Amino acid sequence: MSIYIYNSLTRKKEEFVPLNPPRVNMYTCGVTVYDESHIGHARSLYIFDVIRRYLAHRGFDVRFVRNITDIDDKIINRAKELKKDWQELVSTYIARYYQDLDALGIQRGDFEPRATQNIPQMIDYIQGLIQKGYAYESGGDVYFNVRKFASYGKLSGQSIDQMEAGVRIDPSEAKKDHLDFALWKSSKENEPSWESPWGKGRPGWHIECSVMSQECLQADTLDIHAGGRDLIFPHHENEIAQAEAFTGKPFAKYWIHHGLLTINGQKMSKSLGNFVTIKDFMDKYQDADLLKLFFLSAHYSHPIDYNENKIEEARRARERIAIFLDKTKNKAPQAPGIPQEVEAFKDAFLQAMDDDFNTPQALAAMFGLINAAHKNMDDALFACQARQTFGFMQNILGLSLKETAPMMGDAVEKLIQERNQAKKDRNFTRADEIRRELDALGIILEDTRDGTTWRKKI
Repeated sequence: MSIYIYNSLTRKKEEFVPLNPPRVNMYTCGVTVYDESHIGHARSLYIFDVIRRYLAHRGFDVRFVRNITDIDDKIINRAKELKKDWQELVSTYIARYYQDLDALGIQRGDFEPRATQNIPQMIDYIQGLIQKGYAYESGGDVYFNVRKFASYGKLSGQSIDQMEAGVRIDPSEAKKDHLDFALWKSSKENEPSWESPWGKGRPGWHIECSVMSQECLQADTLDIHAGGRDLIFPHHENEIAQAEAFTGKPFAKYWIHHGLLTINGQKMSKSLGNFVTIKDFMDKYQDADLLKLFFLSAHYSHPIDYNENKIEEARRARERIAIFLDKTKNKAPQAPGIPQEVEAFKDAFLQAMDDDFNTPQALAAMFGLINAAHKNMDDALFACQARQTFGFMQNILGLSLKETAPMMGDAVEKLIQERNQAKKDRNFTRADEIRRELDALGIILEDTRDGTTWRKKI
């Protein structure tokens, strides 16, 4: 069965056919390291990790590049605000970024290029654009001449007139046209700078992605370029203009964009006091799987709203998984084979992922499998194969789902024994009190035909 992806460029769902199968060249815009990474970044990092994992499962050799923007106006301004050296600021937040990746259990890219490590390549690229007539120097700055690129606006679906209406005019910029964007910026006093044919300066934001994606992947045309919906214009539009003007070839075959994240219906903002960093989340919940299950509950292309109720739903889903894993961990089949119903849930999971990485439907198949396993728990073959199939799904979705650690303390065991005796004596009031006491200790009881079992709350 083929994989189908919604392509932002063509605005339709298309069969995924890479340029040189099984090789897949995939690039995604990474973080700008001037502050802590937040849960909006986490969604982007995780969703594209899942897509990468699934493509690898389907037999593709995925070469994955995710950049780090380590020179930018935001970085310079934040360093001034904190009265820090900009390089020190960058080093701090790159280290924090990798700590966040590790905390979330997200794979590193095959390449994670930094803008400052690719300045010579960017200068060469800009010189090439000038030679081809698509860019011009003005007072130490270099701009891309948007009107020279006939198909500008094809990704965002905007005309030049629509763009003009939304562009802020800065009289300090010596552009030929106020739509033109900076490829190279001359440095101001006490700003970081590099030598160039146009004087000391630094690259514009957009040029780094065009240059580093093609440089790392050794390709003029990428199979997949990915990022947030907020980057379509102007960032990705400008990337296309630069790259296609330089090479004369399509920049990327498929464009994938994820929806944006809000907090309780509002845009995340420090001024609103609703800014949730990845570290904030992990400090509070101690479980990246809760955040991942929350992300998986919505299609990647849709907006998603973060609130405590949604995380509580994720926690309940995680509890269901924990119960299933506990109940099936000692099941061993007496005969080989895979029950047809288990195979059907696996097929449903794969069909969902083949259909534009539809994780809500994939989750539905996963929990359908869990429900079926509970109904067939006495069938060792069914339970064992359900667990193995679940593990297959779990791996693709990058869920760690660590099983609850045993807590066989004497105090807990004595309380359980006391409760069992109370039930035998028909002292149900005391039995309920003990259950509540254990619940307060974070212990969940389950009464089965074989006796009372327990586990720690997640």
